[in-house]
Amino acid sequence: MGPFKQLKKMFESTRLLATIIMLVCFVLTLCAALWWHKKGLALLFCILQFLSMTWYSLSYIPYARDAVMKCCSSLLG
Repeated sequence: MGPFKQLKKMFESTRLLATIIMLVCFVLTLCAALWWHKKGLALLFCILQFLSMTWYSLSYIPYARDAVMKCCSSLLG
């Protein structure tokens, strides 16, 4: 695919929110671990980073996001 095409796909409208959350959580994880020395906060940002990367990855599978949202909504109520 190449790096420029991947960057272009990362910032498409369907993946924009997940990309921004992932990048912000990445920076905040580094800040929490290296400068603030808050292990719990670093762990929280790692978990959020993992979830946003999962959501980003699901955008490449047709109807995967809809299936996950439908499954979660049926579990919650």
